[in-house]
Amino acid sequence: MHIDKDLVAASATPLVLGILAEGESYGYAIVKRVNELSGGRMQWTDGMLYPLLHRLERNGLVRASWGRSEVGRRRKHYAITGAGLEALVERREQWQVVAEALRQVWEAAHPPFAGGAEPAGGFA
Repeated sequence: MHIDKDLVAASATPLVLGILAEGESYGYAIVKRVNELSGGRMQWTDGMLYPLLHRLERNGLVRASWGRSEVGRRRKHYAITGAGLEALVERREQWQVVAEALRQVWEAAHPPFAGGAEPAGGFA
């Protein structure tokens, strides 16, 4: 299944903040966690993740520090800040509103559409 890039972009900040709320992490591990959480349906790249992490750091939502991997290589670790936790709570509330609105729209569709069937009213 292809997930539209606009949906991926909209979900990126709350996903990263949520992952970092689980504990400090680094870029490759974050990409792996997104892949795991999505059952392999969201394939993030470094080119998408690192600009987001840098923006979150500039905005004070995450902090970065240098550490060493198990094999001794230096890598940047990211941790959520207090402001990041507050932003995560706010984003969660926003997503709950969106998810509930979508649920209501989809439940009201007659006949219910799934698996490529056309939505009621012929809209696309």
